[in-house]
Amino acid sequence: MWVKLRATAIQFPHFSKTIVVTGASSGIGRSTALEFARTSPKNLRLILTARRIDVLEEVKKDIEKEVGEGVKVLTVKLDRKWREIDVLVNNAGLVKGVAQAPFIAEEDINIMFATNGDIINIGSIAGREPYQGGSIYCATKAAIRSFGTSLRKEFDRYEIRVIEIDPGQVETEFSVVRFYGDKQKADAVYAGCEPLTPDDIAEVIVFAAGRRENVVIADTLIFPNHQAAATVLHKKL
Repeated sequence: MWVKLRATAIQFPHFSKTIVVTGASSGIGRSTALEFARTSPKNLRLILTARRIDVLEEVKKDIEKEVGEGVKVLTVKLDRKWREIDVLVNNAGLVKGVAQAPFIAEEDINIMFATNGDIINIGSIAGREPYQGGSIYCATKAAIRSFGTSLRKEFDRYEIRVIEIDPGQVETEFSVVRFYGDKQKADAVYAGCEPLTPDDIAEVIVFAAGRRENVVIADTLIFPNHQAAATVLHKKL
């Protein structure tokens, strides 16, 4: 889905740029799309992708409701101005017993490497601290971290900012998917504590993307106050 956003009262310093958010139908991706929309200037173009197009339509409606009638749906075949991607928020991913690593389409990679811009990878504390029962998921997140670190070294000459944002505990649909739709088990993960929200992470993403071009917030780890490590969380009984 491709939507064009008009300006809001808050100005975001990416004038006439195109931002891609993957996994935008829910959770961190959805919140990131809305946060960019809230802070977008005139001519900012926002491209949202997800597997669940019906849910993505609801995100579009939410953006239209909050931002206004400046949102326009474009055709699938992109014209030139939409092909020059400036910011890619690589967020899509899941885990169902085992995990599927987020991916970037080859065409998007080629476009990003051909022009200055930002690659923002949404990782996880799991990529830094492997834990029992999460071997595949932890491995995919560690791969994202290594991939981003290598890109930063290989492509710094092209002035592409590679940014890694690693959340700790965040309440999203992630746990519902992990437990195959068992919401009772998913809710138990967050019982007795106050996890971060997708909006918390979205604010950090937009902040990192909004720094002047010479400022790279390369690595960020975000915890809720009750969390000290991947498996160290204080829960109130």
